[in-house]
Amino acid sequence: MTKLRPVPLTLSGCLQGARAMLPLMPGIAAFGMAFGAASVQKGFSFAEASLSSALVFAGLAQMVALEGWTQHWSAATLVALGFLTFTVNMRHVLMAAALRPWLGPLPAWQSYCALLLLADNNWAASLRYHAEGGDDAGYFVGSGFLTWVVWVLATMAGHIIGGGIPDPKAIGIDLVVPAFFVAMLLPNWKGRREAVGWGVAAAVSIAVSFVLPGWWFIVIGALAGAFAGGFTDDGR
Repeated sequence: MTKLRPVPLTLSGCLQGARAMLPLMPGIAAFGMAFGAASVQKGFSFAEASLSSALVFAGLAQMVALEGWTQHWSAATLVALGFLTFTVNMRHVLMAAALRPWLGPLPAWQSYCALLLLADNNWAASLRYHAEGGDDAGYFVGSGFLTWVVWVLATMAGHIIGGGIPDPKAIGIDLVVPAFFVAMLLPNWKGRREAVGWGVAAAVSIAVSFVLPGWWFIVIGALAGAFAGGFTDDGR
């Protein structure tokens, strides 16, 4: 039976990962402030908004949940919101699986605790680091920890500032989220075949948003894009 090679997890690796994330932090901060400001409009207290970012640490899912938040809950609305956020975060299952060949040899308490820091930006950067020959798991931990700290602090700042903004959409705060994810998406462009899945997902999402209420356009658009991408990814 082949013995798995130990994976280092060092302080220097953590610092290297954190440094690699620095150029992305302004975007993370803007995203976090957008959530904090929007949470005020939904009646979240400073503590509730801060704990949401600290414990959930899933920007898009938090934004989606916030849009569906209501003061009058029923079993149906809870199930619908839970299903929607579950669908939005299903990508984390595949993201974590992609890290398995690298982080798998770590003790379970280290690998699973590290995955608490999983986010889109540090996942993409860490995979690139590992593909280029890097092996220190501290890179993933450091990049994720810095992202978490900035996200929580930005949420706090956004909540404080947002309390004085009557309508965040009036100054374009709602545009921060799509702008951030477009910026995250472009570095992963690998050729024209990528445009098929992305284009189908975008077109279907926009069309469904005019037909169905709520956030169903996210679910249906994601499924359509994944289905289309499945036929083009292998190049056949």
